[in-house]
Amino acid sequence: MENETRKHDILILGGGPSGLSTALHLTRIDPHLANRILILEKEHYPRLKLCAGGLVIDAEVILERLGLDVREVPHVDADSIRFDFEGKGLNVRVPKRHAIRIIRRSEFDHWLAKKAESRGIEIRQGVTIKKVIPDENGVTVETDQGEFRAEIVVGADGSNGDTRRSIFPNEPVYTARVLEVITPDYTTSNNKIASIKKQERPRNDVAFFDFFAVPNNIAGYTWDFPTQINGQPMRCWGVYDTNLLADQKRPALKQPLAEEMKRQGFDLNDYEIKGHPIRWYSPWNKASVPRVLLVGDAVGADPIFGEGISMALGYGAIAAQEIAESYQHGEFSFSRYKRRLVRSGLGQTLLARWLITQIIYTFKWKWFQILLWRMLKPIVLFVAWVFVLNWSKRMPATT
Repeated sequence: MENETRKHDILILGGGPSGLSTALHLTRIDPHLANRILILEKEHYPRLKLCAGGLVIDAEVILERLGLDVREVPHVDADSIRFDFEGKGLNVRVPKRHAIRIIRRSEFDHWLAKKAESRGIEIRQGVTIKKVIPDENGVTVETDQGEFRAEIVVGADGSNGDTRRSIFPNEPVYTARVLEVITPDYTTSNNKIASIKKQERPRNDVAFFDFFAVPNNIAGYTWDFPTQINGQPMRCWGVYDTNLLADQKRPALKQPLAEEMKRQGFDLNDYEIKGHPIRWYSPWNKASVPRVLLVGDAVGADPIFGEGISMALGYGAIAAQEIAESYQHGEFSFSRYKRRLVRSGLGQTLLARWLITQIIYTFKWKWFQILLWRMLKPIVLFVAWVFVLNWSKRMPATT
């Protein structure tokens, strides 16, 4: 293990988008850092990861800056996005391009890991983190395969990661709950009701969000995206609840999902339901201690939608800049990291989304939701375009 300590100065705990992005951005800043990085990943690629898999334009911008073409990953493009309340609302299109690209996380993460390895970054799979212990001279990481020692550690191990629990054991956690279901798409479903109803539903290349459950204290939405599995067209359904209204009476989380699927001719009971938590961003979330910094969901995903992929990629870019400057100065307090994050395009959109979340989900009255999603289209689109999207263009390019 002494050889590991000398060879790998930077340990990245987690081989998802945030950890891989951090490594890729570091090697772009300084290619000589590649052989000083070791990524420890709990699972083996291609790993199962529950995620609707929506890639917004910001994710594609960051990947393009890294010289990567996400079109290499199997995907489905949605030409438009619907933001509805009880089936009526806004239809959003992006001129001359798709509105959102949907991938499977198992395929996307595996692809990104291979790109990292092709650039000289070592990834060790099947290593479970148990505890992270920083000290004045470095960090000890206890795993099921022994101890690792590094100069610095990047905690990229997600919402329930051991890095955050180790360094912030008493920090409050803001966690959303999510359920997800995969079904055939409308045109290939053998469901007779779905066959009848499919003509009432817009085309298969539309992604839907519906906020009808908010007045019932489900502070979130149901979704219905096109996707693919092994090249076969499918639909990904789900329900997201921020838990902002957890102190009030509310139905079981699967109830609004079952209602939405029934309206479209699908029976939730016919499909496997999977659930997972999402830790969402709050301005009070801590992001670092000396020699350890957090990225991705370990800091916090988008509170409005739970969107995490583009955020994870953005966290990696900011963390890489902080790490590179720390090596230049020989100082690893990471005291500037939170300030760097807050001032970045990513930090600005996270704060804006946190503020918007407090409005659209706590003003839960039916009339307000109808007003918001059906009648205020110009205002909603302006706020989305200026404060929610396009933040990657305000991020400094990594050179």
